[in-house]
Order: sequence, then C-alpha cells, then structure tokens
Amino acid sequence: MTAAAEIGDMAALRREIDAIDAELVRLMARRSSMIERAIELKPGEGLPARIETRVQDVLDKVAARAHAEGLDTGLAERLWREMMEHFIAREEEVLGKGDAT
Repeated sequence: MTAAAEIGDMAALRREIDAIDAELVRLMARRSSMIERAIELKPGEGLPARIETRVQDVLDKVAARAHAEGLDTGLAERLWREMMEHFIAREEEVLGKGDAT
C-alpha cells in the first residue's frame, strides 16, 4: 500500500484510488453475502431483521475505528447508517418487519 504523500502525480494517484475502490467493492460484496447468511440464520434464532442494539453497536465500533484511523467519524457514521439501512431493508423483504432491542 502506497502512502498518499509518496505519490508524485495525478495518474498514479488515480490508479491508487481505483485500486482502493475495487477493494471496497470486494469488501462490500463480502459483507452483502454475510447479510444473506444472516437472513438464513435469524429465523432459527428467533431474531428479526432490525435489532436496534446491534445497529448501535456497529455504529459505535465504526466510530471508534474511524477515529483511530483519522477518518471523519461523521462521514463513517453516515456511510454505515446508509449501508445498514439498505441491508436491513433486504432482510425485511425476506423476514418481514419486526423490531428487537
């Protein structure tokens, strides 16, 4: 992984950004596959699609990680909220709506 300060021109910088984007997409696809597995497991454990305590737990962990990495915590929280809402909606399509704490 190349440090940003070591990149000397825009072409190289763009290549690095493109590589990071590809990795982010790969990780998002992996996370999505985990949600599909959650959809299979939750009914057997009596769990609903939305579990507010889990949502907050994820957000807390993300904010802490973002802070440690020097990433704007507000940005991280907005991105994760959007992502989680998308995945919860997917779960609700299959499992129906329901709430747990």
